[in-house]
Amino acid sequence: MSMSCVSYRTAVPKGSVCLVPGGMDTPHGRCIGVEVEHAVMRAVTEAHTGQTAYLVEPENGVLAVHWRYDNAVGVPYPDILYQPRASRFTRFADALVDEVDAIAPGMTGPERVRAIACATAERFTYGHPEARFNDGLDEVPALGCGLTEGSCVDINTYFIASLRAAGIEVGYITGFYFPAEKGDHCEDGHCWVVTRAGGVVEEWDIAHHLKMGTRDIRPGLNPKPGIRVAGFHSMGLDFPGAGVTDLKALIEPRLVEACGSKGFDAREIRLDHPAVQQANLADV
Repeated sequence: MSMSCVSYRTAVPKGSVCLVPGGMDTPHGRCIGVEVEHAVMRAVTEAHTGQTAYLVEPENGVLAVHWRYDNAVGVPYPDILYQPRASRFTRFADALVDEVDAIAPGMTGPERVRAIACATAERFTYGHPEARFNDGLDEVPALGCGLTEGSCVDINTYFIASLRAAGIEVGYITGFYFPAEKGDHCEDGHCWVVTRAGGVVEEWDIAHHLKMGTRDIRPGLNPKPGIRVAGFHSMGLDFPGAGVTDLKALIEPRLVEACGSKGFDAREIRLDHPAVQQANLADV
């Protein structure tokens, strides 16, 4: 059995309650357990997708979570992943429909998906702007001409809305990406996209293509070498059992507060994976 584990550790205020993703099964592996250290944990359900997350109350001022995966057993992406729901993070503007209609209108299936992916890349430069292109809006807007700075979250928000405006099935995956050059650690979470068109399932990471200096976008998870692990899916999430509503995405654990939730600034994210172990042995 090929086993791996993602570990997440951060300091939290005394008496904290944290919302933790429940792990996700994909064609690349199955989540077989979520464990916490010195904490009370209870399951909560996301209202629209039925996914499981956890409310965790650390007992010693440290949130320590471990997601364990069996990499040898994969399952298809769930159908619920592709089902659109109206939220301000996924609802597309009429102008975006017009913008997408002009992209390769004669193409269908995977060819149309790739055309929209490449057109999305032509509208973005990779970065982390203080203000996102859809901040304060109730729908994802058209971008028109010119370049917009955006993170993987921003780029995929536009990409997903564009695909749905074209009537293409698409889903949003969140989790962690461990770059090959960093081996067993990363600094934050990541997101990517899965499409189902013409019976073909494909995975996309436009942000990594842009970071590599190309806008010739092709399907595949790792245009930039590394290992990724899925933890949750979809946007516009509600957790009635946690008092958290209208959450754009559950990428990393979040601190639950009276007014909602927020992420952590300082955390340690580690990966224990056979490929990392082999790479370390090769370097010896």
